[in-house]
Amino acid sequence: MSIPTLHVAGLAEMQSRTLYQLLRLRIDVFVVEQHAAYADIDGRDAEPGALLVWAEDESGTVISTARVLREPGGMRIGRVATAPSARGRGIAAAIMRHSISLCGDAEILLDAQAQLTDWYAGFGFELAGGEYLEDGIPHFPMRRPAVGA
Repeated sequence: MSIPTLHVAGLAEMQSRTLYQLLRLRIDVFVVEQHAAYADIDGRDAEPGALLVWAEDESGTVISTARVLREPGGMRIGRVATAPSARGRGIAAAIMRHSISLCGDAEILLDAQAQLTDWYAGFGFELAGGEYLEDGIPHFPMRRPAVGA
């Protein structure tokens, strides 16, 4: 199976149906599946320079997503989520590679669920601190150094 076409847009450029599906996917994965009751709609999607990255299946349904944010001194990737039916097909990896490319040469930060630290390491991320709990789920801060650093 081939990797679906990836899409990128700022919040203002997104069609409402696509945004609805993207937010629904994040809630289905993080809040429902992982039992983490938190405010997914945190205002950061609307920040200047924020980009939403997503893949759709052949019917136009959002099946994977990530968010790219500007941070002081670098960039941040977060809200990486893939629908259960689309896992194991390389779609999340394609989303990550594309998200990283959007960050240019800047340092990139992310907060990885503990079971995914090796997966993120495969994209050049390294541990940047100790384990902490976020919404009851073990996480580690990770960073990908700026290119040329």
